[in-house]
Amino acid sequence: MLSRKTPTAHFVQLIEEGAALSIPVLYSFRRCPYAMRARSALVASGLVCELREVVLRDKPQALLDASPKATVPVLIEPGGAVIEQSLDIMLWALRQNDPHAWLALDPDGVSAAMDLIAQCDGQFKHHLDRYKYPQRYDDVDGRAHRDDAASWLFQLESQLATTPFLFGDRLTVADAAIAPFVRQFAHTDRDWFESQPWPRLQAWLQRWAQSPLFERIMGKYPPWVAGQAPVLFPG
Repeated sequence: MLSRKTPTAHFVQLIEEGAALSIPVLYSFRRCPYAMRARSALVASGLVCELREVVLRDKPQALLDASPKATVPVLIEPGGAVIEQSLDIMLWALRQNDPHAWLALDPDGVSAAMDLIAQCDGQFKHHLDRYKYPQRYDDVDGRAHRDDAASWLFQLESQLATTPFLFGDRLTVADAAIAPFVRQFAHTDRDWFESQPWPRLQAWLQRWAQSPLFERIMGKYPPWVAGQAPVLFPG
């Protein structure tokens, strides 16, 4: 379980005293599952960043300058290096500090976790997008893509047969990386999702959605405007 204690108050005090800080900057969007996974790792690591909430239909020029791909999340390290992929942001944070042992798996476990995340980001995300937004893809058959995505969720159900989390008795990087996408799938049609024979998967998702971690990553922030006072995350 993640502690609610953070060093944020200390950083706020430093800002109030006019001290110069050198902390990462994270461009994020609250509901984006990729950004959710990045924020999760930052919370778990205990690192603090400046959060810049983005309005996707009106992206700030600073984000476009940092990352022409113009999608969130994007993290800018204190030295100026840019990390553009959500999983890379997770690994960057956790390799600096991993107090909850999200990466503490044996070599085979790490390989299996990365493979499962790749399946989520590949085949499952492909079908999820077309299920949730069929109008964006020439009005494809959303239900067909729902059923294709569901075949992978049966795999997760099977993996949860003996443990409450994907790789054992505690949450790891795999759970934190995958849960936001399963949540997006579930919310597309909650009644249908809850009617499926996935009791372990449904319990796993509920456990994550009711956790202190989820509460902390889903705080609401106003859109970032250049020149405003830094918004520190976690906060």
